[in-house]
Amino acid sequence: MDKHTYKTLLETLKEELVPATGCTEPIAVAYAAAIARDTLGTLPDRVDIAVSGNILKNVKSVVVPNTDGMRGIPVAAAAGIVAGKADKKLQVIASVTPDQRKQISEYVKSTEITVNKSRLACVFDIWITVYCGEHSATCRIAKHHTNVVHIEKDGVAILDTGFNETEAQSAKCDALTVKNIFDFANEVNISDVAPTIKRQIEYNSAISAEGLKNDYGARIGKTLLASFGTGVQTRAKAAAAAGSDARMNGCDLPVVIVSGSGNQGMTTSLPVIEYAKELGATEEKLIRALVLSNLITIRLKAGIGKLSAYCGAVSAGCGAGAGVCYLMGGGYDAIAHTVVNALAINSGVICDGAKSSCAAKIASAVDAGLIGFEMYRNGSMFLGGDGILSSDVERTIDNVGDIARYGMRETDEQIIDLMINTERTA
Repeated sequence: MDKHTYKTLLETLKEELVPATGCTEPIAVAYAAAIARDTLGTLPDRVDIAVSGNILKNVKSVVVPNTDGMRGIPVAAAAGIVAGKADKKLQVIASVTPDQRKQISEYVKSTEITVNKSRLACVFDIWITVYCGEHSATCRIAKHHTNVVHIEKDGVAILDTGFNETEAQSAKCDALTVKNIFDFANEVNISDVAPTIKRQIEYNSAISAEGLKNDYGARIGKTLLASFGTGVQTRAKAAAAAGSDARMNGCDLPVVIVSGSGNQGMTTSLPVIEYAKELGATEEKLIRALVLSNLITIRLKAGIGKLSAYCGAVSAGCGAGAGVCYLMGGGYDAIAHTVVNALAINSGVICDGAKSSCAAKIASAVDAGLIGFEMYRNGSMFLGGDGILSSDVERTIDNVGDIARYGMRETDEQIIDLMINTERTA
């Protein structure tokens, strides 16, 4: 592998696999709010928030960690304002004290916090303006969760990157192909990736164990084990689902995310970890398998974007299936067919926001990835020309990306409109 491709894939892995506490969309709101508060220099007495529809969708029903079970954009913003540490980025509200929890609740009740849908074209967009008397401060995050593009105080810009709200998501990196990913997983110096991957194993395994130990949300992980036995395929699905059970319902343990999503980070890693235990794989083999599964997920998401009407767990389930295939000695052809088979099975699952049912979608996505691998192992595969499948893995992935980004735009708007007009019930 040439040095440029090696460096690009290594940097991609390190940039994508970062810790986050809580669902990343409300955490991004809290991060922007903390920056706005720091810029203002005092506790605001009024807060105006404008966010894109996909942010509304992903924050509505998920519990914001360290808020005693509260949900929603005003709560996320209040948590960032009252207790946020902006320098911690996606762990901005990871260290909230019991007193601060009470202060967050009181602040939400006593402060005027308005939330509106942004009229701009950017799919990922957060504007937060805070006020105290005649003074104000604004922070804007766009395109991805920690991408601060504008800060101002009293109408004077402190930071402005010139970001264009109509700018498309980044095009797929030429280095990010399934073949390059496979070669990189085989050739990468373990010392280059071990700290990143070991942190993912530690963090994601811990929150999965928490989800299986205690009752969170709809208890999908527990239900799988209680209903379908403890074989490795069920354990793989349950491990990922249990992590989501906990994370979507307020657990304050951190996860290592992939493509901006903790659910995707858990889905692409925990099934591979379970299979490595079952197979007695060496630590090095597991690390290489996780390098592959994570990068496959990133490749699949690159053409879709961070937020979409297309459920990101589908991409991560494909990554998990590819990682399991690698653990079992699968070569490039086996991995490529595993990905194509999985995409043929599960593409089209909608994203209707972060919430308890994400855990069930994760279980379905992992199942599709595992079926995709078992199909290939048993000499069966879906063929180019079947539905959206093309003649090779790269073109098939691009087809799915086009459907998710362009074909599902109207679907996304319909989902958002339905969610905005539907109250959450007990």
